[in-house]
Amino acid sequence: MPKVSVIIPTHNRGEFVKAAIQSVLNQTYQDFEIIVVDDASKDATAEAVNSFQDGRIQYVRHETNKGEAGARNTGVMNAIGQFVAFLDDDDEWLPEKLEKQVNLFRGSSPIIGVVYTGVIEIEALTGRIIGQRIPVKRGDIFKDLATNNWIGAPSSVLLKRECFNKVGLFDENIDYGLDYDMWIRISKKFHFEYIEEPLVKYHVHENKLSTKYAHMISGYEAQFRKNGSLFALDSKAYSQYYSDLGVLYGCTGNIAKARGAFVKAIRIYPFQIRPYRNLCLSLLGAGIFNRLRHTREKLTLTLQ
Repeated sequence: MPKVSVIIPTHNRGEFVKAAIQSVLNQTYQDFEIIVVDDASKDATAEAVNSFQDGRIQYVRHETNKGEAGARNTGVMNAIGQFVAFLDDDDEWLPEKLEKQVNLFRGSSPIIGVVYTGVIEIEALTGRIIGQRIPVKRGDIFKDLATNNWIGAPSSVLLKRECFNKVGLFDENIDYGLDYDMWIRISKKFHFEYIEEPLVKYHVHENKLSTKYAHMISGYEAQFRKNGSLFALDSKAYSQYYSDLGVLYGCTGNIAKARGAFVKAIRIYPFQIRPYRNLCLSLLGAGIFNRLRHTREKLTLTLQ
């Protein structure tokens, strides 16, 4: 039985998924299985996966698209390892990632359920390094998660399979930010640990978010319904969430909802300038917000 189950959910990313798989095969730690969950791709994803001649690779295909949560859940349900790792189809691991995470688990308290790592952000088109995400939160981070998704990219995470036994699978009713929801749920039962070193290559695509406004809005709304009481523990961050949601509403032309979100942001925490500024801009109409489409990717959305 493999120690680690590596889950790679994919959809129409045949040109990327080979590099992701190869980065797992290049690991210095080799006691793993790879489960590629093809979420009803219509490109050459199957051919890309089957080009590898390695018995540790399992290819599972959805005939109908089940979304990100459904694909991750299929991977978890097919996994047999003691630990579970996620790798997005357009990301890559550095060779020592799994070895360092497994070794850290070996010397850690049983209360540790998740080990995550630093991340290198790379511009996909040019290969240029554009930033790094360095972990800063460890231990009991439940209340910390009220202010931000400190864990970030799921590709950096290795967790005990026991976590899913305690908190359940990914919530398929959340379209966007479902990983954040999972970290919140796990943090109620387990502590987190990290490796500061960046061990994941996270590829940033041009216009990666610009066509997903409705998807993102749905995710924000679901998160507020489910985790609003946690977010409310930090009024400043909670206000910022609503301000971000208002911008998303504005970008889809729903100015009435945008204004409502900005007003709520101001009521929650009236000491930030951004909600007032956005509220004033919303009074000028949807055209102003449509221009934000060109700069939307520059905004940091905390529910990613």
